[in-house]
Parts: sequence; C-alpha cells; structure tokens
Amino acid sequence: MKIKTSAATGVVLDWLVQAAQHDYPLDEVWGYRNHAFNPSTNWAQGGPIIERGMLTVKMVNRAPTWIAYSGWGYGSFEGTGPTPLIAAMRCYVASKLGDEVEVPEELK
Repeated sequence: MKIKTSAATGVVLDWLVQAAQHDYPLDEVWGYRNHAFNPSTNWAQGGPIIERGMLTVKMVNRAPTWIAYSGWGYGSFEGTGPTPLIAAMRCYVASKLGDEVEVPEELK
C-alpha cells in the first residue's frame, strides 16, 4: 500500500528508516525483522541519524508539534510530528525515499 511519509508512525516509520539507512530498494526489503530498531521512539538510535543527516528539529509555536528539516532551497526536506524523533525520522525518510512510499501490507 502507498502511504505519505508525513503520516508514517510506529513500526512502519521505523521500517522506512531502516530501509532508507541501508539504501534498500523498497521492493527488496523482505519485512521488518529487527523489532529492536525503533529510532522514532529511541533517542539512542534516532539521535545519531539526526546528527548524520544534519537535521534541525524545533518546536512549532509552543504547540505539541515538532518540525524537522534538512538542506536549503530546492534540496530541502521537512517532516512534522508530535515528538522530535517522529518529525526527524519523517524528514529523514522523505529526504531518502520521497513524500510517498510503498509499504507492505503486513506492516499495517
């Protein structure tokens, strides 16, 4: 099924980050086996991705919404979410895989 990167959460978002990190074509990722990999909720895993990707993360107007962005101008990407890690991982995935991605049904 096709989903918007901006709507990815939980195991789906973590699977997409794993795919993006290893530059796997999405049709070659055989399933989400590494349940210990959860960068959208674990700072020890998501923090290094933020650093390597040189992402900027900040709160939007004191609301419970966070925004992350990378790059400048035409090559820029952004992601939003209820936590800094979700916003950053959405931004990271968008920068590597695009705004819409195909996700296996079994991840839903």
